[in-house]
Amino acid sequence: MTQPDLPMENAPRRVLLSCPQRIGDVLLATPLARAIKRAWPNAAVDMLVFAGTEGALEGNADIANIIIVPRTAGAVERFRELKKLWRNYDLALSPIATDRARLYCWAAGRRRFGMILPLAKDRAKALLLNQTVNFDDLDTHTVSMGLALTQRLVIAPSYEVVPPCIALERRESLLQRLHPFHGNAYAVLHVYPKFRYKMWTKAGWIALAESLRARGFSVLFTGGPDDAERAYVNEIARAQPDGTLNLAGTLSLAEAAELIRGAAVYVGPDTAVTHIAAATGTPTVALFGPSNPVKWGPWPSTWNSAASPWPRAGSARQGNVFLVQGAGNCVPCMLEGCERHVESRSDCLDTLALGTVIAAVDALLSSSATQKTIMLKPVPITPTLMPTTTRHGTD
Repeated sequence: MTQPDLPMENAPRRVLLSCPQRIGDVLLATPLARAIKRAWPNAAVDMLVFAGTEGALEGNADIANIIIVPRTAGAVERFRELKKLWRNYDLALSPIATDRARLYCWAAGRRRFGMILPLAKDRAKALLLNQTVNFDDLDTHTVSMGLALTQRLVIAPSYEVVPPCIALERRESLLQRLHPFHGNAYAVLHVYPKFRYKMWTKAGWIALAESLRARGFSVLFTGGPDDAERAYVNEIARAQPDGTLNLAGTLSLAEAAELIRGAAVYVGPDTAVTHIAAATGTPTVALFGPSNPVKWGPWPSTWNSAASPWPRAGSARQGNVFLVQGAGNCVPCMLEGCERHVESRSDCLDTLALGTVIAAVDALLSSSATQKTIMLKPVPITPTLMPTTTRHGTD
């Protein structure tokens, strides 16, 4: 559907971003929130997200309120959610092309802009929205896709992914956890993605940690709280010498972001924490296999263009990010591994050589102006601008 760009007649007072999807989708919608706040500084921008993804927005001064909805709910509860939202916003935006996102957008906004898939079956869904953008899931980066809504709003885009951050009073206690490093420069390794088909090998991570220590770095492991993830990280950490720090399962996303800010280098797979690392400006090595880098490559902190930073095939460097892609004529297949399911192996990652990863680390470190020490970059936060959280329903 082709429609003219229509500027808002008046600056909106309340705006909702409807983004009920995964953590990465929520994080990569933050440039849109920043663009709105720059265009309309007095607007209150809220974001609606699934329970468990709100951590990506902690400390984000562009967001006034976080509305949390359960991933699953019955018809009665869903009706109550929509009733609470009903026309509370001057403007509602859906930066992702899902039915849930559009439905919340329709309920909440007096004016509604959002994404639809360019398919015949999706044409009727456009009736929920006043303005639509055709969603491209292949050749447009997720950041740029969300920012396409700024064209409909006739406002300037912002290309800044905003990582989560913690308030000043929490920083000192976080720094205490780094005392075993005795002020030494450190590397952060995030070894576990959500799905098996995005994994590198345990042997690779163990050897990488050893190589980093040989280069004079202390090593810190991060990871989420799920039992399988903690067990995986623990197995790798047990192979490390004394002085290695394993904080898997003990950090919020914002705390992990703050530790990554102070790191000399970060290495991780295709996962939300790697997107966060790229946004902090820390030298970031991202290990990619089946995923489409054009769409999902980490957004470098200084990238300032709607064009994707990444080619479809091949390793590349942009700014503070080195994207290392596994080898193979089929890469990226853009499927769920060699066996086509989330627990599948991916040969392109299973055969990714340690030397390839180390070369990327060395390339980033050699071009860094200074080596980082254990000092968290100050991120000023006004407490009154910290987003508040509202839960709709139960999870």
